[in-house]
Amino acid sequence: MTVSAARRREVIDALRHGAVPQAGLDLLAVGLSRFDKAVSAELDTLVSGGSVFKAVRGEYGSGKTFFTRWLAEQAKRRGMAAAEVQVSENETPLHKLETVFRRLTERLSTASYPPSAMRPVVDAWFYVLEEDALTAGAEPADLDKAVEELLNQRLTAVSRSAPTFAAALRGYRTAVSAGDAGTAEAILAWLGGQPNVAAAARRSAGVRGDLDHFGALGFLQGLLTVLRDSGHPGLVLVLDEVETLQRVRSDARDKALNSLRQLIDEVHSGRFPGLYLLITGTPTFYDGPQGVQRLAPLAQRLSTDFMGDLRFDNPRAIQVRLPGFALDSLGELGRKVRDLYAGDRVVSVMDDAYVSELAEAVSGKLGGQVGVAPRLFLRKLVDVMDRVDQFEDFDPRRHYALTLSASELTKVERNAAAGSAEEVELDL
Repeated sequence: MTVSAARRREVIDALRHGAVPQAGLDLLAVGLSRFDKAVSAELDTLVSGGSVFKAVRGEYGSGKTFFTRWLAEQAKRRGMAAAEVQVSENETPLHKLETVFRRLTERLSTASYPPSAMRPVVDAWFYVLEEDALTAGAEPADLDKAVEELLNQRLTAVSRSAPTFAAALRGYRTAVSAGDAGTAEAILAWLGGQPNVAAAARRSAGVRGDLDHFGALGFLQGLLTVLRDSGHPGLVLVLDEVETLQRVRSDARDKALNSLRQLIDEVHSGRFPGLYLLITGTPTFYDGPQGVQRLAPLAQRLSTDFMGDLRFDNPRAIQVRLPGFALDSLGELGRKVRDLYAGDRVVSVMDDAYVSELAEAVSGKLGGQVGVAPRLFLRKLVDVMDRVDQFEDFDPRRHYALTLSASELTKVERNAAAGSAEEVELDL
């Protein structure tokens, strides 16, 4: 596979900083081939007007974030949009869907536009309406009226539950046509769920107040319509780290779990054509008393039979599990990164044996917990490759000694590296 220098640099830079790359994940995929057919079929479902819900389970380091971004990348290659929302008690509480919708619009991206792609998508939608109106025989002098009629037709279903969505779009187009950039931006911000938008801008669009929990569902429905008509047949919405719900107050947790149940039911009812809703969580979240099991209807919806042999897991099931890394798969990932880095000297000095040795050494420093090692291993690997690439006389076997400092470790990594039970950090 030929990889551009820009794409290669983007992936390596992310790994250098200990982060999951935003794109180019197909270059690093290890062990995901068993999901290819199921994911492809599910994305086909979006194109045909259906919707999909999926739950991903895995321990820390099993690759949940990598999997969701890999799936989102597959979707964007098909012309779809994607958004990754981190669930958190303070920033994005799941029981406040208006906040989830706001984060969605902030993180919305397509193959052509990085976050936030909200304005390009809306502008493209109005362009399509104008083209459709002209194709239908509208005269240039009557174009605004024809576009208004098309807007009403295409948002008929949305307007039943969220009439202000269409009103805001009309106000946005009016402001753009008048050259009032400030008002247009303010209305678009309100349309994206942002609070505290200037009252004058809201009045000009004929809307009032801020988006609420129930209005967010209608706005999501409207956004899907705008995406589809502007050439994006689907949206992959990732709710990441849902397991954080286990640490919030019991009343907020119960509301959040019920909101999740509501979202699943709405997806299955067909209310959101083109939506792929994907959540991630740890096994404790799905199976423990403070997670999904706390709400029986939700537990029933997510119930999945897992056999002892991972080879026979069903990729089409509503819940799929990621087994995490073993030493051989961690070494395979390291070799992919090394080959992507490029440079004959890097490949010759850091042969397959050395990459495997480094993988084993990092895992050993983390108490032999291979599943916790990928982030740190790849960061160390890139650091060594940088040195080999820059210094002609650098030999990693002679000159590099693996060290881990507490400041570079996450909490889970620090606990894995703890020498005794007394060093393990607990949430009290």
